[in-house]
Amino acid sequence: MDQSLSNVKGRKKERSGLKVKNLDLYLIMLPVVVYFIIFKYWPMYGVQIAFKDYIATKGIWGSNWAGLKHFLRFFRSYHFELVIKNTLGISIYQLAVGFPIPIILALMMNELTNPRFKKLVQTVTYAPHFLSTVVLVGMMTTMLSPRSGIVNTILKAFGMEPIYFMAEPAWFKTIYVFSDVWQNAGWNSIIYMAALTGIDPQLYEAAIVDGATKMQRTRHITIPGILPTAITLLILNTGKIMNVGFEKVYLMQNGLNLMASEVIATYVYKAGLVGAEYSFSTAVGLFNSVINCILLITVNRISRKTTETSLW
Repeated sequence: MDQSLSNVKGRKKERSGLKVKNLDLYLIMLPVVVYFIIFKYWPMYGVQIAFKDYIATKGIWGSNWAGLKHFLRFFRSYHFELVIKNTLGISIYQLAVGFPIPIILALMMNELTNPRFKKLVQTVTYAPHFLSTVVLVGMMTTMLSPRSGIVNTILKAFGMEPIYFMAEPAWFKTIYVFSDVWQNAGWNSIIYMAALTGIDPQLYEAAIVDGATKMQRTRHITIPGILPTAITLLILNTGKIMNVGFEKVYLMQNGLNLMASEVIATYVYKAGLVGAEYSFSTAVGLFNSVINCILLITVNRISRKTTETSLW
């Protein structure tokens, strides 16, 4: 009995010792915890606006409950099918084109043997990431102008009719996706370059001794080495598939391409801030977040079962 009591006391001392010993780590973590509480969790208090007929003068608590009224209104509206179709269309297109290109770019840069040329390629591909969205859209508008744009100037030189790219709904998704690839492919490849440095060089040496070609080394060593990183990023990208960047879409949007450019983010902005329909826009935003959460959990579970790589 005395021995068991002494064991319990010993464990309590060990636990208290660990807490005091790791106090500096807790203090380092504290600002991050405070940040998430203030800027991520506390704003969730306003989610209840989606279930109320919110009136600013009455406040959140003073407004009447409306149940699922605003969700049903969105599901039955004309815009529901349009914004869902455009949001998914742009996101899936962007994922299909934009996800593999940074991997390919990282693999190609990894094979470069000239250090100076490698740094030049890295600088050229990283630089567009630091352009603001406003500048990027301004560049696209200028280059794709039907009168003085360089693209239409080349088309005219070949005897073709100029195309008003920014006003054609059929061109909107392609322009959005490939401009995003140009801007972010180099920056996104940094993660894969870091993963490539973690591959044991002895594996390559053994493969060379065994007579493996460069393509075989890439296929059997390099790609499996970065596969866990690629799967993790794929899960994260799939989890935000309903989030299409508001700023860029809104800047590219005009009355002529609206049928292809109206996404959930721009629709929420117009309904919530421009139209002052706070409860309705909150309901649409909450619906968007719930779908993203479900997709993230589902893809993560599938990945854990099939590849044994997951976020949790």
